[in-house]
This record gives sequence, C-alpha cells and structure tokens, in this order.
Amino acid sequence: MNEPLVIQRILPATCEEVFAAWTNPASIQAWMCPGPGVTSTVVQMDLQIDGEFRIDMRGDWGISSHTGRYREITPPARLSFTWCSVNTHNRDTLVTIELTPHPAGAQLTLTHTDLPDTQSWTDHQGGWNHILDSLKAEIARG
Repeated sequence: MNEPLVIQRILPATCEEVFAAWTNPASIQAWMCPGPGVTSTVVQMDLQIDGEFRIDMRGDWGISSHTGRYREITPPARLSFTWCSVNTHNRDTLVTIELTPHPAGAQLTLTHTDLPDTQSWTDHQGGWNHILDSLKAEIARG
C-alpha cells in the first residue's frame, strides 16, 4: 500500500520529555500497549543507529513480537526505525516520529510507511492511535 499512515497528537510535555519516553525501555513498557487484552509489554533496545529493538506485547492470545532497527536518532526532534511483525507480513516498514514545540507542549507526528496492504494499514491505525492515547495519559500522570 502506498498511502502513508499519519497520526498527530498534542502532548502535555516538552519535546525532550516525549523523545525520552520513546527511547527509554521502562517508559515504553508503561504505555506501548495497542489495545484491550494486552497485559504486558517487554522491551529490549539498543538505541544507536542500526541498533536493534524488540517489543513483545503479551495478552491472553499469546505474544505479538515487533522488531526493527533504528535509522535516525535526532534528539529531541526525530526518531525513525523499521517496524516488522506478523501484522506487516513480516516485512520491514518504516516509522518516523517527529516532535515540534507547541504552545500546549509538543506536537507529535507519527508517519508509518511501506505497509503491505489495506488491512495492515487499518490495524496499525487502530494500534498506533491507542498507543498514542496511552502515551498521552502516561505523560499526564507524570
């Protein structure tokens, strides 16, 4: 599918704080749960260019693993990484997080490209929206 998935959120934090939330495994474990039924998330990451990460989302249905490599790390403005899972048909896709200052905190723009088909696009739209809502709630909690 050629259409990129683009989602924006205004988050009540600085760009530095939001960037840190995306680059700290303990933080990611707290908010990267894409929907009801996900009981825990386990994160392993090597935060450097071409460093690998693995995110295992666990639920009653089993484990959904997501892997990738960091392509760009530009604090506090941009983070880009490949994203591969059964929901991308085990193909690498690309996720880019862009952060810009906003009067209410930081504007986050998530762009996910190279999704293989409409179902994958739709599944990721729902998952990323839920994840970004969880991130916003986690930031608001402090």
